Amino acid sequence: MMRKNHIWALLFAIFFAVISLDAIAKPKPKPEETDWAKFYRYEEQNTKVSKRPTAVLMGDSITDGWGRKFPEFFERNNFICRGISGQTTSHMLVRFRADVLVHKPKYVVILAGINDIALNNGIISIENIFGNIVSMVELARQHKIKPVLCTLLPAHEAGWRKQIGNPTEKILALNKLITDYAKAHRIPLVDYYSAMLSDKGDGSMVSDYARDAVHPNEKGYEIMEKTLLSSVRFR
Repeated sequence: MMRKNHIWALLFAIFFAVISLDAIAKPKPKPEETDWAKFYRYEEQNTKVSKRPTAVLMGDSITDGWGRKFPEFFERNNFICRGISGQTTSHMLVRFRADVLVHKPKYVVILAGINDIALNNGIISIENIFGNIVSMVELARQHKIKPVLCTLLPAHEAGWRKQIGNPTEKILALNKLITDYAKAHRIPLVDYYSAMLSDKGDGSMVSDYARDAVHPNEKGYEIMEKTLLSSVRFR
């Protein structure tokens, strides 16, 4: 009996040693590997917002790049940037409370959808992309925040997912839903698409405004700034 107890004790010791070694061997997961919506991205910045923003700009890499390249634009207008590269409307809807509602801004400017169309988070219909945008609008209004909607920028391809082909047809379909909804619900609309569309007939962005097929360069952001500020009277 004692011999059997020793054997079992030895087996348990070996088992827990193997488990411990496996835990040591595996590195701690990075936040981006476990935090699907990337709450971590603005977690620290959110704690440092000391006054009510005039507007939060919610979006993907286009908004993210704007905040990185032109921080003075945001500071000058009392805006805060909450764009995250690669994000779909589903990601944004999930983090809308943490990155928008808690700040109680006067406005939220929503520019979203191109990554959904590029299938970054899998297959999703235009109607469901639009539904996520409407849900963000409804959340904002419920919290007495004025929503501002934006048309997607023109793009004739998604460089990271060229297999989807020219996304112009889907961009136009989503832009129509956004435009019609904004008109029906008296929501300010910022028409980036018209302001940045080339005359090539392929749905592409004006080459002077483009860093690539989807993202604006510095001149493109200047056009976006003028379009935004001329479309909405922030006060």
